[in-house]
Amino acid sequence: MPDPDLCTEEDVVRLVHAFYSKVRKDELLAPIFATRITDWDRHLSRMVDFWSSALRGTARYRGMPMPAHAALPGLTPQLFHHWLALFRETTQALGNEALQRRANDLAHRIAGSLWYGYQARHGEPEGVAAA
Repeated sequence: MPDPDLCTEEDVVRLVHAFYSKVRKDELLAPIFATRITDWDRHLSRMVDFWSSALRGTARYRGMPMPAHAALPGLTPQLFHHWLALFRETTQALGNEALQRRANDLAHRIAGSLWYGYQARHGEPEGVAAA
């Protein structure tokens, strides 16, 4: 359950900005994001709204992430695992164990849901194990 006492809004902003700073420098993920995101300020603002809604219950996020992610070509379980590893690295550095546990759990569930939605649209790639 979202909990407004889990973290501050500033914690959410730090999480999102630190994570996407890593993504933008990552050799595997940066090219994927660079082909789709042209306005990083807008994307970061949407992601802050998303994580604030998910973690703190602010209900600011209005969107449908599945279609955007399902439209991406060539995703693999390894990319989702890599995304999760960067996310866990970011949450660990925040110094808020409750936030770390909750955000990591949500990220894991979100990645699984997006991967299954992706497979529903594209099918499972040959020779690739499920996430």
